[in-house]
Parts: sequence; structure tokens; C-alpha cells
Amino acid sequence: MFGLVPVLIDRTSLFEGQNTQSHREWIYRQAFHMGRHIIGYEVQKVQAAVDWLESTADSDASIGVAGYGEGGMIALYSAAVDTRIDAAMVSGYFGPREAIWKEPIYRNVWALLREFGDAEIASLIAPRPLVIEHSPVPDVTDQKGNLTTPSSTDVRREVARIDALTQAGFQDRRLVIGADETTIGPWSDRAVKDFAGMLDIDNGLAHASDSPPAADVANDVANDVANDVANDVANHVANHVANHVANDVAARQLRQVWELDDYTQRLVRDSDHVRNDFYLHKLLPEFKSPQWTTKPEFPTTAPDEFVKQSRSYRKLLWEEILGKLDEPLMPFNPRTRLIANEPKWAAYDVVLDVCPDLIAWGILMVPKDLQAGERRPVVVLQHGRNGLPANIMNGGYNNTAGRLLERGFIVFAPHNLYRGEDRYRWLDRKANSIKATLFSFILAQHDQITRWLASLSFVDGNRIAFYGNSYGGETAVRVPPILERYALSICASDFNDWTRKVADTRDRHSFMISIEWEMPYFNMGSTFSYAEMAYLMVPRPFMVERGHHDKVAPDQWVAYEFAKVRWLYDQLGFPNRRNIEFFQGGHTMKGNETFKFLHQHLQWPEP
Repeated sequence: MFGLVPVLIDRTSLFEGQNTQSHREWIYRQAFHMGRHIIGYEVQKVQAAVDWLESTADSDASIGVAGYGEGGMIALYSAAVDTRIDAAMVSGYFGPREAIWKEPIYRNVWALLREFGDAEIASLIAPRPLVIEHSPVPDVTDQKGNLTTPSSTDVRREVARIDALTQAGFQDRRLVIGADETTIGPWSDRAVKDFAGMLDIDNGLAHASDSPPAADVANDVANDVANDVANDVANHVANHVANHVANDVAARQLRQVWELDDYTQRLVRDSDHVRNDFYLHKLLPEFKSPQWTTKPEFPTTAPDEFVKQSRSYRKLLWEEILGKLDEPLMPFNPRTRLIANEPKWAAYDVVLDVCPDLIAWGILMVPKDLQAGERRPVVVLQHGRNGLPANIMNGGYNNTAGRLLERGFIVFAPHNLYRGEDRYRWLDRKANSIKATLFSFILAQHDQITRWLASLSFVDGNRIAFYGNSYGGETAVRVPPILERYALSICASDFNDWTRKVADTRDRHSFMISIEWEMPYFNMGSTFSYAEMAYLMVPRPFMVERGHHDKVAPDQWVAYEFAKVRWLYDQLGFPNRRNIEFFQGGHTMKGNETFKFLHQHLQWPEP
């Protein structure tokens, strides 16, 4: 009989401070964005162990997998996906998963609850046998989530669901619970014996009531005498071995962490090519392997087919990466009130119904020189993290709203949900389990906002622009590319190489060393970075506003990513519909070239 114990990534803190992360979270964050998961990595470790066991054991030998806590989770998933595993034992893990968002962050699995609870995963093991031991879970807190032992009632209810998903008796399944419905184990005699029996193994466990043979008693006495004689030497050797083992375990753990880090970072480095093969070169294959040329000019490519085929990518970004709410939009039911009455403009608080339990809120600012029957363009001006619409109305962001109003634009400043620091991060985390993100709500809100704006008698619904700063700039490359009601989009103080920004573990600009743990989107790094999201704007105009001293990212990241956007617009014959302004400033809206861009493409005369 062989036994292997795979090394799992532990919960030791990688570094201390404001952004304390465990080893598990460090791997989870970067892997999640690249379409991988620490759970998947560790399941593959188990599969590698199965490969080795198959190559060394007898051909008819049974293979089982057993685990406790995090190991119990890996055992459950491994047995579900690998039919070479003949039996599984899950201890300290099985139960309802509806509150998975309260568990440690590295258990966050995109869209899990859309299809799977523990019962559904266990049903994939059937008809192979399964032991479920209701043991107390490990004491884990402060891992951006905690572990709590479920009640025996909850465990029994989840186990009963397995029969509802399969058939009674289809699977040899044992639920091991302590006396009076208490927890038991981990590794109780009952659970281990049941598991061993499923693998046809005689585990030979001794019981306290068994009497040792006389020979064993004699040997014990002899051993006691020997131990007394050599006690000092034995203690010295034992301490030396213990210290050596402890140091080796810590070193081996770090090797495992950095091996997974190195593998994931290779995915980050190669992601440009992966995304090109996924989108750009699939729609424009003639550009995948260009030929050397000295021609001074090249013809452009007709954009129609690219625009048409991009619709499926727009749908994929919304539904598979950002998440789309299932509920249909409700009637507007607008509620408005006058909150500012300046000499040249008035401002109104606006609340709209979006879907049950979700509203959209913002401030509508309207110039007072509107003529009867006139329909003007609107600039939707989006605040950044922890901002409010009032910040925009009251002169914030370099008084961009006031300056736009002076130029005759209508301005709408919506509220986005990224306020309250970790409060919105927990909302995003909770949404992930049902295939949604923070932007699932924001997209629905902006969908309703633009519909409502277009319905107003003094608004030209074909001339609604988006201009966002910081987290609002992040919105600029997610919302307008999907919602085609936006005629153009301007991204200020955010545009960069998003895959490196989220998942790079070697650069100080990365979110990997910041508090923004909600930034990874599952598999975005292998499908969409900022260039690919900007491609979805074609043929609509797109612009970037970038301060040289903005610490969001270095200039070279911004220039490199925008060069891809510029190249595509130029190839498709739209060189005048893309622009970037670098200015000698920081993390703000400048309002120089961007204003010219708005006037040009919204067809509104400059003052």
C-alpha cells in the first residue's frame, strides 16, 4: 500500500501591513484573473499523484483520496473530476455553500452557485463511494472570510440532496457524525474504517479495549530501560531532527508558493498573444503573420465585418467576464428634485428604478439657455473611487462639470457603487458566486440611465458621451464598450495594461500589493485587457487622458496599450476617432484635448 501527502499552499502571511495576504490568497488573486484557481492547481497536484500511483502500484490496486479542511475540499473536487479515484473521504468541509462569500477569499469560485453546491459536486463522484465526516472545521479567521462549522442538520440536508440528484442506493455513501449529532474527528476510527473498506484495505486499527500480547509488553519494558540509559543523546538527536524537519517544511512551502507564482506569471507575460488569438487575430487573421514590406502606404480594411463579429465578444464580456443580471429593467419611475439653482444652470437629484432592490441615482445639470424644442448632447461625467455626484457638481475633478456646462453641454453625474471601501468589495465578492461582479450592477444602472436620458425632450439620444476619472475611467472601458447607446467614451486616469495592473507580482504598480482585492475578474487576463475592451468601441470614438505623474501605472504601460487601439482604428480607417493626451500632471481630468474631442464628435460648436 502506498500513501502520498501532497503539499497544499498554507495560510501563512506573505507579508504584514495594510495588505496582509496569506500564501493562498497571493496565488488565488493572480490565478483567478488568468482563468486559473488555486483549487484547480491543487486538484492537478492530486491528479499528478494519481498518475504516479498508477505507474508504480499493481494494476488492480484501488486509489483513494482523503482530506481535512482545505484538503477535504481538494479531495471532493479531485474525486469529482478524476474517475481514476475509486473512493473519497471528505472531512471538515462538506455542507451548504450559499454563504461561500463569507469563507476565506481563496475559496471564491466564479459562478459556482449557478450550478454547484457540495451535493452537485458529490453527485459527480457517484457511483464511486464517498465518506463524509462531520468534523469541526479548522479555526480560520481574518482571511477576508472565516470558517464556521455547519450544523449537523445542515450537513444532513446537503447529503440528502445527493440522492435527489442521483438515485437512492446509486452510491455507497457514509455520513459519519458524532453522538448526539455532535462533530467527530477529524480522522475518526469509524470514518477511516469505512474509507479503508471501500478501498478493500485492512487498516488494522487498534482499539483501547484490545490487550497487547505478552511479547509486546516485554519489548516495551526493554525499550524503557534503553531510553533511560541514552536519554540525553536521544533528546539531542530528536531536537536536531525536529528543527531540520521544521526548516525543511517551511522551505518546501515557499518553493511551492513561488513555483505556482512563476507559472502564473508566465501566463501574465504571454497573455498579449493569447488575447490576440482569442479576438483580434481571429477576426482579422491577415494581421497575425504580417510580411516584411517597404511600402509607404497601405490600404485600410473595411470595418463592417469586424464590427459585426465583435458583437459576440461584447456579449461575452458582459455575460461571462463582468456578469449580466438576469432581471429585466423596470419602468423608469423617475423621482427628481431641484438641488441647485445657479445663474446659468440648474441641478436636479434623479432616482430611477432599475430592477427589484436596485436603483440608479445621479445629478442632472442643465444649462438655462436651452431653446424650446432644442435637443442637446449629454456628457455623463463619472466620479472615481469613494466619490459622489455632488463632488462633480461642486467643482471637483478640476471643475470639469462647470466648464462643460459653460460650453453648453448637459451634464449627468451618476453614482457608482465603489464607495465605502471594503463594503463594495464584499458586494463584488458575494456577486461572484452567482456569476456577477460590481459592474453587473453598474452596467444595469447605466443601461437604465442612458435610456432615461434619451427619453428627455431636450436630450439628443444619439449624442450621449461618457467621460470618467479613476474608477470612473475604469468604467469608461467597461460600460460604453458594452452599451452602444454611448456615442463615445473618454478614459481619464486609469487606462493601462490591465492584466499586469491586476496580476503582475513583480511591479510596484500592481494591485497584487494593494488593498484592491476585488480587482481580479475571472479569466479576464486571457480574454480582455484595456485594448480589447476598447476594440469594442469601434467605430465609435475613444480617447485616453493621461497625466505623466499619475501613479496608477507608468507611461510606457499606457502608451503600449493605447498603441494597439490606435493601430486598429487606423487599419479600419478611423484615425480621427481615437486620441490620447499626455499632460504634465497627475491623477485628474485635465479637460483640454478631451473637450475638443467632445465638441468634434458630439457635433457641438466650441465657444
